[in-house]
Amino acid sequence: MSLLDPHSLLSQLGPLAVLLVMFAETGLLIGFFLPGDSLLFTAGLLTASTLSLPLTLVFAPLGAVAGAEVGYLLGRRFGPALIERPGRPRMTLAAQRAREHLESYGVGRAVVLARFIPGVRTVMNPLAGALRIDARKFTQWQVIGGVIWTVGLVLAGHLLGSRIPGIDQYLLPIIAVIVVISLIPVGLEILRQRRGSRPTA
Repeated sequence: MSLLDPHSLLSQLGPLAVLLVMFAETGLLIGFFLPGDSLLFTAGLLTASTLSLPLTLVFAPLGAVAGAEVGYLLGRRFGPALIERPGRPRMTLAAQRAREHLESYGVGRAVVLARFIPGVRTVMNPLAGALRIDARKFTQWQVIGGVIWTVGLVLAGHLLGSRIPGIDQYLLPIIAVIVVISLIPVGLEILRQRRGSRPTA
């Protein structure tokens, strides 16, 4: 079983793979390399043939929501000591930039949008805890974002799999397209920051 292969994970563990990967990717910093978007969409495709759609629709948001809460609590418990530790100026600067990012977008928008950006959704939850963002407000928005992200991708895959029989034979190119699409927000954010950093005439 390969942790980076959505089809391998789903064939071995079924819907449970969705719960475990969602929890690890959004709750544990070691889960940043896991295939979140592609796993959700692939699971949706397979619910048209082999996987249980109801179980997948329950396990996906459950793992994402529970993972985000654990990540927040870990950040709240251990984050400040790590960020404010002497001799780590890069981490302190990164925390300051993240705080400015959250303030410019607002907690709700930043937390919800983070769900759709690989890597960012892994870091946002412990970072929110480390920055002492209000727990109730964070929970409210991370639940909204987690449900929209997971259920939306699973249903999109399910609808496609239901309308095009045998589409699971083309999983690799479909996953490649999903990965490229998921990186678009990152590219747009980098362009926005570069444009904002250019000196005015």
